[in-house]
Amino acid sequence: MRAIAAAKGPHGNDPMSSSRRHFRWPVLGKSGSRGAGAASGDEGYVRGSEAEEEEEEDERAMAFSSACPSFHSEDFVSPPKKPVTGTAAPAQEKQQQRRKVRTAVARLRSALSAAVSGRRRQVGLGARLTGTLYGHRRGHVHLAFQTDPRACPALLLELAAPTGGLVREMASGLVRIALECERAKAATGGGDGGGRKLVEETVWRAYVNGKSCGYAVRRECGAADWRVLRALEPVSMGAGVIPAASCGGGEGDVMYMRARFERVVGSRDSEAFYMMNPDSSSSGSGINGGPELSVYLLRV
Repeated sequence: MRAIAAAKGPHGNDPMSSSRRHFRWPVLGKSGSRGAGAASGDEGYVRGSEAEEEEEEDERAMAFSSACPSFHSEDFVSPPKKPVTGTAAPAQEKQQQRRKVRTAVARLRSALSAAVSGRRRQVGLGARLTGTLYGHRRGHVHLAFQTDPRACPALLLELAAPTGGLVREMASGLVRIALECERAKAATGGGDGGGRKLVEETVWRAYVNGKSCGYAVRRECGAADWRVLRALEPVSMGAGVIPAASCGGGEGDVMYMRARFERVVGSRDSEAFYMMNPDSSSSGSGINGGPELSVYLLRV
């Protein structure tokens, strides 16, 4: 019993307590013998290990700070913004779709309005046309051919002949208007007028019943011409006078004659327009026994 008590010693019943107290955990990576550092006791050893750990932590922190730029430094780059998700993205898509729909509707409306107005020039002439002769009493004669009464004239000519003189020629019952133009000099050997269509020629020599009456000039449809043609839209064929008030005043009343014409193409250098007779049983020729009118286009 005494031997057991002596083994317990003054520190308690556990004989391992003294060994635990004086046991020191070695630090890896530290070389050297247990000299003066080991003799300094547990406190010095623990403090040294803590200091080494703190130094290692400081070195890691410095390395991390050098590798990662500061938020306030110039090299700091904010992360890219993520695309909008959730309810915002569908809203933006809907707005874009609405804009596309509005653009398409606007284009469709503009195309329809241009088509309804009928102010676009027709690309080609058909076999049946609406022909109109009109002019002020003391002015020049205008000749317009339209594919449709509401369409822009495919051919509009202004003749130097006065309206009164043409009316006197119509009293004879037969009127033939011949228009001649010259070939382009660069295409005299080709025979195609330089690639230009016959109705696109600009200057013509005009003849009425074989008599020279100056020149005829192809022109664009102006505001005054549109007022006359708009006033004659309900008229399919006939002759009469348009009051000056309906034509914007100016030079006075406008005399006109309108009818359907048949277009006959002889070649690239010759075309003819014959006024159609709606009543073949009438005593005369033309409209209700009126004058017979023919227009010839020649390129010589």
